[in-house]
Amino acid sequence: MNGNGGGGGGGRERLVVIGGDAAGMSAASQARRMKGPDALEIVAFERGHFTSYSACGIPYWVGGAVRDRDRLIARTPQEHRARGIDLRLRTEVTEIDVAGQRVRARDVDSGAESWTSYDKLVIATGARPIRPDMPGGDARGVHGVQTLDDGQTLLDTLARARGRRAVVVGAGYIGVEMAEAMINRGYEVTVVNRGSKPMATLDPDMGRLVHSAMEGLGITMVNDAEVTGVVTDDDGWAREVVTRDARFPADIVILGIGVRPETGLAEAAGLPLGAHRGLLTDLAMRVRGQENVWAGGDCVEVLDLVSGQERHIALGTHANKHGQVIGTNAGGGYATFPGVVGTAVSKVCDLEIARTGLREKDARRAGLRFETVTVESTSRAGYYPGASPMTVKMLAERRTGRLLGVQIVGREGAAKRVDIAAVALTAGMTVEQMTTLDLGYAPPFSPVWDPVLVAARKAAARLSR
Repeated sequence: MNGNGGGGGGGRERLVVIGGDAAGMSAASQARRMKGPDALEIVAFERGHFTSYSACGIPYWVGGAVRDRDRLIARTPQEHRARGIDLRLRTEVTEIDVAGQRVRARDVDSGAESWTSYDKLVIATGARPIRPDMPGGDARGVHGVQTLDDGQTLLDTLARARGRRAVVVGAGYIGVEMAEAMINRGYEVTVVNRGSKPMATLDPDMGRLVHSAMEGLGITMVNDAEVTGVVTDDDGWAREVVTRDARFPADIVILGIGVRPETGLAEAAGLPLGAHRGLLTDLAMRVRGQENVWAGGDCVEVLDLVSGQERHIALGTHANKHGQVIGTNAGGGYATFPGVVGTAVSKVCDLEIARTGLREKDARRAGLRFETVTVESTSRAGYYPGASPMTVKMLAERRTGRLLGVQIVGREGAAKRVDIAAVALTAGMTVEQMTTLDLGYAPPFSPVWDPVLVAARKAAARLSR
């Protein structure tokens, strides 16, 4: 129902949701569970073609590990509508009128605009890929990969690409995952990275392990190189990626530089943004200073439980939890999202990469004094077939012994071990306390001392000195 009226028809409240992916539709679905259609009208706007999909799965769909795009979709638009949610695809919200409690939306295909009033509003606008401001940055064949529409556009380009050379700009999570995707598609892959090592979410010494492994997979790693432009052919297609010192031939260019919160709409409405340009919320995910506006997903900043500072972390796990909290509160209940410890895992081919908590520079920025230890171990008992090496790095606070962070690089069985550390961080455990954790053991799964506990023992011993 469109118009300038104050809320839904027939005395019902109206909840308006901006964004149809994880946070937005989780919030809409939870609010519907909390309140039936007779009590709450829900209108959701999504500017793309898809809803409730796994953006994290896009590199594996592009790379061929996931064959069917629809397997990434958790709930279709038709399923949402069947549950009483008025879902409007290909409709982009262009303005939020907070004082008037209404939003203006534009039909992407026809250009028609209309206002929709709300009693409660959820902002779940996500994040957008960072596109460097440079010549050729918007050329044909240059792709950011953030949405299912982006993934489909990339695959359409690959279907008509004239060569097999891919240049990935950036070496964070998106960059290394897309490098793997292009290797799996049989492309010659070059990764151009502005930093000194790939995976800036790790400390440089751990990033070096990732660098060596990527080169071992046949990926050309170019570090300390900032892209200054993309050269195009006469048809406007990308053909070379240019840095200050070199030129790299390309038939496809993929931007893996990272993402920024998509908060232009919220900023124009006068809503509060943090240092990372994400929306600021309270523990109930309510936008600060607003009684009836919530926000969640990649467009918000969250509390880091280890450093006590606000961070922007774009992960589907957080977005779904935000949506559950928002939907509960918008539906009349009460729930909170206390914060995160910064856990993330990834892989490039058979190399597994994991981190949680603080890096060394994060700890310094937070004013913490700390010790670090690094241990080499194996995924299974050393004598058991298939045991593979892994490296574990651990940070602990000097004064208290509190665990501050863990990074792991290894092969099979390495990445998910970071969950041990994530629980310990959330619980505020010391490394000494961690050494007594009763973890599962059998030779096919772990050495008798799990690698994470070996690191904790070494950290505790160093602190005791």
